[in-house]
Amino acid sequence: MESRFQEMKEVPIPADEGVKFVHHAEAVWQQRDPYGPPGFKGVFISYYATLCAAFAAIGGMVFGYDQGVVSVILVMPQFLARFTRVSETAPGAGFYKGLMTAMIELGAFLGAFNQGWIADKYSRKHSIVIAVVIFTIGSVVQTAAMDYAMLTVGRLVGGIGIGMLSMVAPLYISEISPPEVRGSLLVLEEFCIVFGIVVAFWITYGTRYMSGEWAWRLPFLLQMVPSTVLGIGILFFPFSPRWLASKGRDSEALQSLGTLRQLPVTDHRVQQEWFDIRAEVAFHRQSSAKRHPTLQSKSNLNSIKLELVSWMDCFRKGCWRRTHVGVGLMFFQQFVGINALIYYSPTLFETMGLNYSMQLIMSGVLNVTQRQLVGVSTSIWTIDRFGRRPLLLWGSFFMTISHLIIAVFVGKYSQNWPAHRGPGWASAALVSFVLFESSQTVCRDPGSLIHTAALLHVELWCDMGPSAMGDALRNLPI
Repeated sequence: MESRFQEMKEVPIPADEGVKFVHHAEAVWQQRDPYGPPGFKGVFISYYATLCAAFAAIGGMVFGYDQGVVSVILVMPQFLARFTRVSETAPGAGFYKGLMTAMIELGAFLGAFNQGWIADKYSRKHSIVIAVVIFTIGSVVQTAAMDYAMLTVGRLVGGIGIGMLSMVAPLYISEISPPEVRGSLLVLEEFCIVFGIVVAFWITYGTRYMSGEWAWRLPFLLQMVPSTVLGIGILFFPFSPRWLASKGRDSEALQSLGTLRQLPVTDHRVQQEWFDIRAEVAFHRQSSAKRHPTLQSKSNLNSIKLELVSWMDCFRKGCWRRTHVGVGLMFFQQFVGINALIYYSPTLFETMGLNYSMQLIMSGVLNVTQRQLVGVSTSIWTIDRFGRRPLLLWGSFFMTISHLIIAVFVGKYSQNWPAHRGPGWASAALVSFVLFESSQTVCRDPGSLIHTAALLHVELWCDMGPSAMGDALRNLPI
């Protein structure tokens, strides 16, 4: 075993050709013995790792809840009475409504930008706690908001915590999961995002019947419940073995692996994975020292410089294509308009001629039937059964067809929807049953998330920030 570790550790890097990214993960996979069957069946074999991943995925639920909570709140009379600036009769209402909504995305962009070094310095699970604290502060400000400015600032601060969670939660799941079921466990993150959206929608759907401002303050308050559970509970789960190894805590990394796999540390599969992780860490250090020899001394200034140049490494020869694909996948995942429907689905259905009650009901059908029950839940099985790329391609195809048909209906009949109820309902049906079931939730959402994590080289996993930033950046204009 030790000779195999040394062989992997000493990866030759020709000086005259610069640093080459040696993608040796495939070779490692072919040599190691699996813990169980791949895909959905393996989830039940690796039950403790699945439990840890499911708990970390609560970060996705917090993200989804904070996105979905504004959908009904934006049309609540109780909310509009307090924040008259966003009411339909106020001048510039569209701008102020969009600005308030976009603050969470701007905050997420800033949070994802900074989470890389925080996760490296303080560990993955402790950086989750930091993100939860920041998110909780933002939630308190939103709940207590007395004017538009206070609410907007609260959305911005909460968004920073959301961006940090959206970057570190998939990273933690990736590093604790057995390779055979990593794809299926990463789907849990997306599942929890859409589950959070569904929960937020139906909570606000119910609280709209309350008199007074608690109709909208209560949903903002309740979003602190899952985040608090995550922030406290994650402390009782193991550290990432790879993070421990990166800090030279090899024996603790071995113990963490044994706990995660629920196997004795002497098991040959645990030993094999432990050597693989140590080899990857050694390779990371070797390539970093080769690229940036003057920044290896331990000092705060060098640490800052090394963090900045590590971002630049994402765009170096041998890695820039992976970075562009990762950022592009997350960017265009949102560019198709998914979050526009999450935020403004009642408004969209209003333009199709549906009354107020039916607007909310159709928004709920959109979220529950397609996004949560039919859509993402199937991906836990399909993502490893059919692969990431086929799901992405077929999802894009069906989404294109749906967009074209809806665009024709809206362009032709939007001037007088009451006289064209049939096309209006046809558009609503396509939005609900084709656009999101066949593409976004079944294919593009989980496919983009997992494909991005799989594309990045192991030494750039903690630089998943660019992809998370691309996700947030595209939502900002919405």
